[in-house]
Amino acid sequence: MTQSSGTTGQPTTPPTDDKDWTFVTTQGCPDCGYMPTRVDEVGARVRATIDPWRHRLAADDVRQRPTETTWSPLEYGCHVRDVCILFRQRLGLMVTSDNPTFANWDQDQAAVEGRYWDEDPAEVAEQYAVEAERTAAAFDAVTPDQWDRPSLRSNGSSFTVETFAAYFLHDLEHHAHDVGISRAG
Repeated sequence: MTQSSGTTGQPTTPPTDDKDWTFVTTQGCPDCGYMPTRVDEVGARVRATIDPWRHRLAADDVRQRPTETTWSPLEYGCHVRDVCILFRQRLGLMVTSDNPTFANWDQDQAAVEGRYWDEDPAEVAEQYAVEAERTAAAFDAVTPDQWDRPSLRSNGSSFTVETFAAYFLHDLEHHAHDVGISRAG
């Protein structure tokens, strides 16, 4: 992996992705093939990502970046682990608070502060499995009357629990695609 010129051994930070991905909640994603799902399938689709991520994080090239400014599979694994934690926390607020607003989460800053490139791949695989299962269970626990509960992102984008679930699931499946994990069925 190409290192930055800094003294920390930190890889070069990828360019910020400022694309508004909210379109995937209704249209799907032409890049990775993601299609929104029925709300009763969210937990199962999250769980379906666990074993493929375990296998990918066990590969010999887990620390290799395909380009200097593209995360390695390990860095993406850390990211999806943290996405599970963040989205589960936000889901909890959505079902217990009236129309919460969520601050922007700087994923690049999280990667640098967490030193994703230095993490142990086997530990990340197990941490992801735990966090993905917990988040799947949280979505499984959403009651029919809660799927329409609203929230706002800091940029003004509005979500319901249902569209929030689609946005979250896309993140997991898109990053699996990014590291070469084939879509199941």
